[in-house]
Amino acid sequence: MPKKVRGVLKIREDLCKQCGLCVAVCPVHILDFSKTKINSKGYRPIELTDPDKCVGCAFCAMMCPEGVIDVYREIVEVAE
Repeated sequence: MPKKVRGVLKIREDLCKQCGLCVAVCPVHILDFSKTKINSKGYRPIELTDPDKCVGCAFCAMMCPEGVIDVYREIVEVAE
């Protein structure tokens, strides 16, 4: 089976200040602000809208001034 790299994000929601830099820089447009959660600072933290589409580029983590996002990459098998 062929393999591909998929990104896995760990988001520290309590630190997010809703600046939007990560949302703007995501090349596959899968980050957005939560519609249901508000963190202890009163902001809507970011969340993945479609985790299976994450390519693990880590642009979001590089842009985040608060260090909210950690990106891990995993290799997964894909059906042909």
